[in-house]
Amino acid sequence: MDLSNPPYLPRRNKALDLLKWLAMASMVLDHLRYIGLPLNVLYVPGRLAFPWFCLAIAVNLARRVRGLEGPRVQWHYLGWLLLFAGLAEIPYRLYMPAGEAQTLNVLPTLALGMLVAQGWRHRSPVSRNLALAAVLLGALLQDKLMFGFFGVLLPWACLLVLERPMGFALIPGVVCLFSNAWSQIFAAVAWGDPISIGALIACVLAPLAGMLLLRVQPAGRVWPMRRWAYGIYPAHFLLLYGVTRLLA
Repeated sequence: MDLSNPPYLPRRNKALDLLKWLAMASMVLDHLRYIGLPLNVLYVPGRLAFPWFCLAIAVNLARRVRGLEGPRVQWHYLGWLLLFAGLAEIPYRLYMPAGEAQTLNVLPTLALGMLVAQGWRHRSPVSRNLALAAVLLGALLQDKLMFGFFGVLLPWACLLVLERPMGFALIPGVVCLFSNAWSQIFAAVAWGDPISIGALIACVLAPLAGMLLLRVQPAGRVWPMRRWAYGIYPAHFLLLYGVTRLLA
């Protein structure tokens, strides 16, 4: 999720800022399930967060390529993701229940996904080699990455269909489904669990919903989400951890 805006653009994309804010809100809703209250239904809107962050990555990479004279690796973009991946790991493990924190936080997955999508979009030797390395790492670290190997591929899948007809958005929707706990979701759907049915629908339709949102510029003002917003990720874990201690 690149939270900056390329300096060569004359104005911000308010729809993209809105998408990022909605992704943040969905993420917080998802994590509210662990404060100790019966809020499992929030698993459904929580499925929107990751694909919308991946879509934001795809949009920013596409915008950058149009504005740059030549393709180059976005080292600062990667650096911010890795920096806050490190800063967020301890708050993430502090807040999440022991049985739930079996993977790294989501930012390493997004960093690898950014490299894969960048290699596809930029097509330079360095970016292609980094993309290949990211795919290999995604395969090797499948069990350690949140959303696994398919999560690493999701920004690329979003980028692949970004400028195609809206129906193609179902492709990243399927990738999104497989990046989640699809086997458990399918098993629960088979016996009619409404939360699992909602989660399946949310996963498949999230990229489509995000792409529709990006095609409609909001009429009002949208607070720009700049690089400071990376800090929301570790900060919200600390805040929610404080809430759980108060409720304990």
